[in-house]
Formats: sequence, structure tokens, C-alpha cells
Amino acid sequence: MRPRPRFLLLPALLAIAVTAAAQTRVTSPKQFFGFNIGDDYQLATYTQLTEYWKKLDAESDRLRVVEIGRTAEDRPQLMAIISAPANFRKLDRYQEISRRLAKAEGLTDEQAHALAHEGKAVVWIDGGLHSTEVLGPHQLIETVYQLVSRTDPETMRILDDCIVLAAIANPDGMELVSSWYMRNPDPKQRSTGNLPRLYHKYVGHDDNRDFYMSTQPETTNINRILYREWFPQIVYDHHQTGPAGTVMFAPPFRDPFNYVFDPIVPAELDLIGAAMATRFNLEGKPGVTSRQGSSYSTWWNGGLRTTPYFHNMIGLLTETIGNPTPIQIPFVPDKQLPDGSLEFPIAPQTTWHFRQSIDYSITANWAVLDTASRHREQFLFNIYQMGKNAIERGSRDHWTMYPGRIEALKARIRKERSTDEVEAQGRRGGRGVEQAPARYFEELRKPEWRDPRGYIIPSDQADFLTATKFVNALIKLGITVDRATQPFTVNGKSYPAGSYVVKCAQAFRPHILDMFEPQDYPDDIPYPGGPPTPPYDSTGWTLAYQMGVQFDRILDGFDGPFEAVNDLQKPSAGTVAEAGAAGYTFSHATNDAFEAVNRLIAGGEEVFWDQAGSGAFYVAAKGTTAATLRKIAADTGVSFAAAASRPGTAVRLRTPRIALVDRYGGSMPSGWTRWTLEQFDFPFDVVFPRTLDAGNLRAKYDAIIFVDDTGPRSGRGFGGGQPDAASIPAEYRDRLGAVTVEKTVPQIRTFLEQGGTVLSIGGSTSLAYELGLPISDHLVEKSPTGESTPLPRSKYYVPGSVLRASVDTSNPLAQGITNPVDVFFDNSPVFQLGPDAAQRGVTAVAWFDSPTPLRSGWAWGEGYLDGGAAIVEARVGKGRLFLFGPEILFRAQPHGTFGFLFNGLYLAGQTGDLTPSSQGISRQGAKQPRDLTPRS
Repeated sequence: MRPRPRFLLLPALLAIAVTAAAQTRVTSPKQFFGFNIGDDYQLATYTQLTEYWKKLDAESDRLRVVEIGRTAEDRPQLMAIISAPANFRKLDRYQEISRRLAKAEGLTDEQAHALAHEGKAVVWIDGGLHSTEVLGPHQLIETVYQLVSRTDPETMRILDDCIVLAAIANPDGMELVSSWYMRNPDPKQRSTGNLPRLYHKYVGHDDNRDFYMSTQPETTNINRILYREWFPQIVYDHHQTGPAGTVMFAPPFRDPFNYVFDPIVPAELDLIGAAMATRFNLEGKPGVTSRQGSSYSTWWNGGLRTTPYFHNMIGLLTETIGNPTPIQIPFVPDKQLPDGSLEFPIAPQTTWHFRQSIDYSITANWAVLDTASRHREQFLFNIYQMGKNAIERGSRDHWTMYPGRIEALKARIRKERSTDEVEAQGRRGGRGVEQAPARYFEELRKPEWRDPRGYIIPSDQADFLTATKFVNALIKLGITVDRATQPFTVNGKSYPAGSYVVKCAQAFRPHILDMFEPQDYPDDIPYPGGPPTPPYDSTGWTLAYQMGVQFDRILDGFDGPFEAVNDLQKPSAGTVAEAGAAGYTFSHATNDAFEAVNRLIAGGEEVFWDQAGSGAFYVAAKGTTAATLRKIAADTGVSFAAAASRPGTAVRLRTPRIALVDRYGGSMPSGWTRWTLEQFDFPFDVVFPRTLDAGNLRAKYDAIIFVDDTGPRSGRGFGGGQPDAASIPAEYRDRLGAVTVEKTVPQIRTFLEQGGTVLSIGGSTSLAYELGLPISDHLVEKSPTGESTPLPRSKYYVPGSVLRASVDTSNPLAQGITNPVDVFFDNSPVFQLGPDAAQRGVTAVAWFDSPTPLRSGWAWGEGYLDGGAAIVEARVGKGRLFLFGPEILFRAQPHGTFGFLFNGLYLAGQTGDLTPSSQGISRQGAKQPRDLTPRS
């Protein structure tokens, strides 16, 4: 390299000196908080962080603090933008460059290279998404301070080359956890444990499971920054805690990685992971593991660091030990031998301080920022190249290789070959490599197996309002969506105006495929006959399936009278017909009808449900009705038709009195249910075990909802390991307690016998066994001694997947549900009905009637599901018990099964004994399970 002219050095040194002098005014954390970040027994609240960042904003020309939205508890969610002062003068230009390169539209390679040369690397760094992981927000405080105060050459180069976006991902949780920890005046008694409620108002830890659905305000705020405004090339999500015997897990990740995103993504992950490992090793910081060192993979979509992969961005995750109360690093013998996943083991430590974890986090941040700086043009150009690749793949015939297709073809090849040919192929392959004639490869390129060029979502489907919500989830993630301005035809099929069109020739094509196409998780079996290796999270989640969206896959290029929609779509106002002699009807097939019902009843209108007929809702006409309907139609998009008379089989609805069971510390499924009920205007009370145990439940409630983790556990109940009442504030003590077989179940039995309704989901369906109903576990096998034992994981395992079930839509519980229906299933309960079930008032409402019910994900041994009941209705005295094995509200995603819960709530709110028989509802002709009697 040619030596730099000496006359240029003096101005450069003077500039650094001037910058250093300017930064002497920057307030240190110690000066502001009264302690150094990382000091033992000290945490800062979000309120304090807000004031500190605002102070730094006023003091430093390297920093600008902006509000990116409000939180669930209505706090401002702040983002700090950090860069060299000169970069702020062209900040809009650099943001536009980042956007143009990420979208990759209308650029030549030469233009992209020029923009990459001009632009700055944009790096997102966050912390505190999981708020008890207090290291995340505190390393961010320290990182921002160091970026605005350090003057070493490396930092100055980083500031010149990069724009850093720093944000606390869950401000509400930081405020709660830090305040909870610091409330104890004795530092050595401080703890982040035993929080009284979820650290996100609704979803707790699942705030990192919402990044393709965008239900929560914090998720929506972050997604807007990442995919619609700033388009960073690198997204770094800090978490805690690291695997036992280590300090940190860092990239790269273990297999499998998802086959729909660009191969440049895992390659760049390796690049940054290597830079991180090298820096830790150079600085003498041992104990950083990767790859097989933990369960983290790049398969799943939906997390803050994983959704970027489907947008051509490099998502980074570190999991680091640490706590303001000093901890230990235990001796784990297997973590003392170096290997490819742990190059530099760490010795056990009797005392590990929070500041040490802060220092590891700073090292990781500077490794990422240094790499972004050194490879600035490469990262900028590569995100363009990945976008260009996606557009090109979406513009021509392209085949994605699915693991299931590969395995099926391999099995066929083995079957068709002669022994001599197999041996010859083995000799040619060497080392047991399985080879096959090239003609078999062509079979993987069947025309019908091509990836779609696009998808059409017809506007005349029964629940187009929910389809519009699906479209909005895509738009929030930066997907370009078109809408038809007039009717059009594709492949001989006509579509009405207003239909949505999602074409795949766009930069974020991987995310489009991931939301419409089924996931095919590869069989992850460590050895023949062994148990499957658990995935990091869900294995299948196809959002269009979960939401019940009707769409067509278009395999060839197409066009029509389309225009791009520029922002979130509000449904067109529903229509309100002129009243007939009696009133109005509206469809049961759209979820938003439930909101309409709730608003109408709350407003004093008379609403009926035609359970024995079409399932439609009916509103009796009176003076206020037409105006009320017009307002609801405008707000929700629900349409109301005129009715000459009320259906003779319709029953009057009233607002059900609902109790939603929760526990001390907060149940995430209960939180998701709470959020979902609020979206559809269902009023409810949150109740805790002491309320249930006190009895007299029927006088207060019509329905009690038990979610997956709030059911009884024999002998101890859920909610074990709770704090002593004296150790928590008085306002939370009534939340203590447990749902038990001994004390709670008798009260639930009495509630049912007196006419109450219990809706149990997932694990809480164990209530059926405790109540002695003729129901057993379908997923069992006979042991050599003749006893029924649960199927072992080596034979049956269905983690987080979408399955298809048949439905008895004549049952009021299932009216408005499609048949068959896609259900989200996570090793969920499946029921076997006893021989006397029908006589005892126990019937299947949904069931698996195929040995291959898998729609998306991974179902090892799925044939065992065949003949099992998924949803059951049971009569207990005058009341009803509904058992929902699948997760019908899972993370507020499966809109296609919300109706099961909502129908159950309305059934609970009816007056009188409204069993199907008493209403004259005939089940004859309804499709029933083939055979739900016990297997021999």
C-alpha cells in the first residue's frame, strides 16, 4: 500500500483532537446514574435511560434520539441513531441508499456498486426484548456511551462508515424488571425473579415470537424501521443467558437453515461469526460457543433476529450469561475440550460479575461494527444482489428443493436399482456417497412443482376481512401488495375487483414464500431409531393456512388491472340493506362478525344466532338499529342484509360472563388470549386460583377459560415455586395459589353441573381425565405387560406444525369454521372416546381422519394421529366442557380457529338449557369420525 502523504496526517490528528475536546462534555453513566454500567447490584430503569439518552443527544453531535412509536403501556419507544457528525448532514440520503439497495428495483449492477460505494453500512443493535435478560439494555447503554465518547481510530472509522440504530426492544419490561430488582433496599437480597406479571403486558417472552405477525405495538414499531424505513444490512439482537459452562453463544448457528432464503445469508453469518470469535480470542475472552453449542438454528421465521433472513439481512443473536447479582460459571466437563463449536473454553469461575458480561457484549458489538465498517461496500452491494436474485427467481421458472421430495426420490432410487447397480454407484461415489443417474434430478423439476410467480387472494371469499388482516401482516414486513382495480381473469379463472395480488418478483420473495408455502422440516434424527432432535421453535407456521386465507398459486407470469397499495389496508365499509319487516342478518363465516355481535349487544340491540340453520346472526330491527349497523359496518367491514323474519331456530344471545384463568407471574397463553378477546370486544375478568377455589363460580360466570398452562396438575397444581406472600407487594398477593386436583377441580365440577361452561385448551384439557369422562389419550401404545404407555418420541413427535382436521360443522361450536380446517399443533393432546361416550354426552367436534394430516412443518409418526379426536364437547350435568387439543389461539396467529373459542363463549352465554337435542338440531348427515373407539 502506498504510504499516505505526511502533510495529510496533521489535519487528521487535529480533527481527532477537536472531536476529543468536543466529547469531553459527554456525561458518563457514572455521572448520570450514580454507578458504572455493570456494577454489582445496580440496574437502570427505562425512565432513567430515556433521560440519559436525551442528555447525550443534547451533548453529542454523534447522536440523535427519535421516537419510533408507543409501547403497549403507552411509553415512547426510543431509537438512538449514532454516526459521525458529517453523516447526519446527509442522513436522508444514506437512508434512501439503504432502501434502494435492499429493494433492488430499477438498478443496474453498476448503479448498485456506485450506491454501495457512496452509502453507509446500517447496523441495528437492540437489547431488552426479554426483560429479565437485563444484560441486553445495559450493554446498550454502555455501547451508546462509548460510541459517542471514544476517540480511538477504530471507533472513528466505525462512525465514519456506519450508521448504528440502537433501541430497547421492550421498554415496558425494562421499567418493570429494573424497578422490581431495585425495590429491595438490601442489595444482596435483590433479584429479578418472581415477577408478579408478564414483562410484556400481553405476551411476555413471546414478544420475540411476533415478528411476522406484528400484533404488538413494539413489534410493529421495530418492523417498520427494519423493513419499511431503514433496511439495515445487519440486525443484532442481544439475549441472555449463555449455555452452561460457557459465557456466550454467538453465530454461526446449527443446521437446519431454511431453504427459501438466499445462500449469501448463511455465508455472511459465517463471516461475522468468524470475526466475533477472532476478536474474543485475541482479547483473551474465552468461553464463546457457536454452532452445536446450543439449539439455535436459522430455520424459523418470526423472531427479531430470524425474520431478517427472509429479507436478505444478516440476523445475529448472542446469548450471554450475567446478572447484577454475581453468579458462577459451573464446571461442565464437556465444555473443557475445544472443538469447532468452542475454540477457547473457559475455566469454572466461582464469581462472575455483571461488568464482565458487559465487556463481552462490547467486544461482540465492536466485532460486528468493525466488520460492517471494513466490508461496508460488500454488505451494501450484497443486500442488493440478494434482492436482485429474489426478483430474478420470482420472474422465471424456479424450483425450491424440499427435503421431503429429496427423501422420497432417494427411497425410489434405492427401490428401482439392481444390487449390481447400487454396488457400482457406491464404488464410483467413494466413502459411501450415494449417487444416482442424472435423469432422477429432472424428476425434481416437474412443472407442477415450480415455485409460484405470485398469489391471488380473491375478494369474494367468505372471510375477506381476515384475508385483509393477512395482507396487512405482509405489508408491515415490507412486502409489495397489489390490488385489482377491476375484475380480471388469470388461467381461465375470473377474479373480482378488490382482490389482492402478491407477486414474487420482489426483493423479499423469501418471506412471501414463507407466508404462503408449507414448510418442510427435514427429519432431524441423530441416529437410526433415535429420538428426533427438538427444533429451536416451530417447524411449520404457514400464515395463510393458519389464518384460513383462500388463495390461488399462480405458476406462470401474469398481469392485470393492478395497482400497488401504499399502506395498511382498511377494509371497505360493509353494506347495510334497507330493513325488512323484522331485521337484518349477517354471516357467521367472518371473524369480525363476533366483534359486531359484541358491539350490538353492548349497545342494547337484540342479537340472535340461527344454530340449527345457516348459522347466521340476526339483529331485530328497532329505531336505533340502522344507525348502529352503519357505524359497525364502517368500522369493521361487516355487511348486513335485510331479513323478512327472524329464523325460527334462532336463539337469543347475551353477553357471556367470562373468567380467563391466569397465574402469579403471568401465563403467556393467557396473555395472548386476553389480547385476542380484547380485539373482538369480548368483556372478561382475569381470575386466579384463589377465586376458583373460593367457589360460588356459577353465580359470577357463565364461562371459564383454561389455557394450555393453567390446568390442574395432580398433587401440586400449576404455579409451583411461588414466592412467600410476605416477600411481594400486597397488591399481588391475591394472585398466589395453584389450580389443584384436590381443591380446584371439585369447584369446577360444581360449576359445570350447575350449567357453567369450561373451555380448556392444550394441556389444560387434562380436566377431562380429572372429571372422569369417557376420554383417554389417543397417543399411546400397549406395553409388553398390556398397559397403555405414551408413545415414545422415537416413534411420534409433532413440534409446532400445521395439521389438517375434519370438522362437524353442524355442531354450533364449529359453525363458521371451514371443513376441513388447518390447526396449529404442538405435541398437543389427542383424545380417544370411550365406547359409551355418546351415551354420556361426549362427542367429537373435530378429528384427524387421515394418516397424513401434516400441512406444514414436521410430523414424525403422524400416522398415529389417524382416528384421534382433536376437539371434543362433553356434557357435565347442566354444563358443557369443551376440549381443544390444538392451540386454537396460538400467538394470535390461527384466525381460522378463533371461531371455536368464540362460539363456545356464546353458547355459554345463552339462557336456558340449549343442548342440541333440546333445540331440535339434527346431527344426521353430518360427517362423523370414522372410528373413535379404543384401538385393540
